Amino acid sequence: MGAQTQAQTVSDATLTRAEVARLIASHQAADAAGSRAPLRFADCDFEGADLSRLDLRGAEFERCTIVETSFFGAALSHTRWIRCRGRQADFGSTDLVDATFQSSDLNNTSWRRAKLASASFRGCKLTGANFEACAALGLSFVETLLVGAHLRGLSFRKATLQQLDFSDADLAGVDFREAIFDGGSLRDANLKGARFDGADLREADLSGVRLVDAALFKGATISHRQAAVLITELGLRVL
Repeated sequence: MGAQTQAQTVSDATLTRAEVARLIASHQAADAAGSRAPLRFADCDFEGADLSRLDLRGAEFERCTIVETSFFGAALSHTRWIRCRGRQADFGSTDLVDATFQSSDLNNTSWRRAKLASASFRGCKLTGANFEACAALGLSFVETLLVGAHLRGLSFRKATLQQLDFSDADLAGVDFREAIFDGGSLRDANLKGARFDGADLREADLSGVRLVDAALFKGATISHRQAAVLITELGLRVL
């Protein structure tokens, strides 16, 4: 299959489900014999592969292509994903507890019903991603694009949100109470039922917030500049 394995590492390979399953079995046998090295994939291509329900706990993926790959129902806790390309990958119903994603393109991915407790995304692109009905206690995003993402009902309570772009995102029912926005944007987001009590929004871009949404910010802290933007929704001039 063209894969070169050394110290549990697979590099520069195009892998099918059967090949990944064999690697998992070999790794599990080595682990039973006392090896604790994680299974690691570097510069591998899984594009379009069906890897659903496989046990890849603790695996590392670096610079891998997972475009349209299905991980549906897979065991992916404690995995690491660095600089991967994963447009339209399916992570639905996966166990991603304590997983980390860094500098990865994950646009239009599905995370429906995934277990994302204590998972983290840093420097990622998640435009159009669907996080419907996730178990997300401790989930964190840093410097990440969430433009047009489906994030209904998630909680960011008391979190510090660093440079998160929620433009056009579905944030209905999201809990932002006591959150601190360190930059980022809520431009044209759906904020129906979202809660901002005690939140600090002074560094966030609130352009496009509709008058009907302005009441949601009761109890939040905004800047004079942001107040002027909201007042313009009333048709008033601020001098």
